[in-house]
Amino acid sequence: MTLHFSDKAVSYETFLGDLTARLAKALREDKRDAEFISQRTAYKMFGRGNVDRWRKQGKVKPCKRPGVVEYCTAELRLLQRTEQDYF
Repeated sequence: MTLHFSDKAVSYETFLGDLTARLAKALREDKRDAEFISQRTAYKMFGRGNVDRWRKQGKVKPCKRPGVVEYCTAELRLLQRTEQDYF
């Protein structure tokens, strides 16, 4: 079986191999992440502009505790990996 994309055609086995390799890499990276990170750490990891834009758009909500603002790392990773159209 061959899958046809707009720029090339690849076998189903090749597609699955590439997909599983990318998933395994993402899972390894995410496994090391803490469940929640501080706002300062989120700014360092994902960029202040990105975090503030996602928050303003309602795509991520901070967890607020007295003196601490934290974000769910999994939500930020998902937004980081999502292709976004800014125009």
